[in-house]
Amino acid sequence: MKWNLRVQAAERGIWKSAELRRMLADAGLEISQGKMSGLWTGTPTTIRLDDLDVICHVLACKPTDLLVPEPEKVQARKPGARRREEVNGGSEKLSPA
Repeated sequence: MKWNLRVQAAERGIWKSAELRRMLADAGLEISQGKMSGLWTGTPTTIRLDDLDVICHVLACKPTDLLVPEPEKVQARKPGARRREEVNGGSEKLSPA
């Protein structure tokens, strides 16, 4: 999944994490400065659904606006996918046995 918080915030004229943090607090979601920094600059490993509800409310968006699927990453995680990619892509040549 791609975390799209900054893009969604920017589309609403929110350019600083501190501004979004204040808006979230006004909506009842108190987030520490460290956690807000993580949400703003990276992809969270976990997020509470209640928190996601508030973020979506404040940004007037849907969860699918914030969480963008990346199916190619799922495919790459399948067992043997890396080996097949190497063979099919030609990045590794097979020598005769």
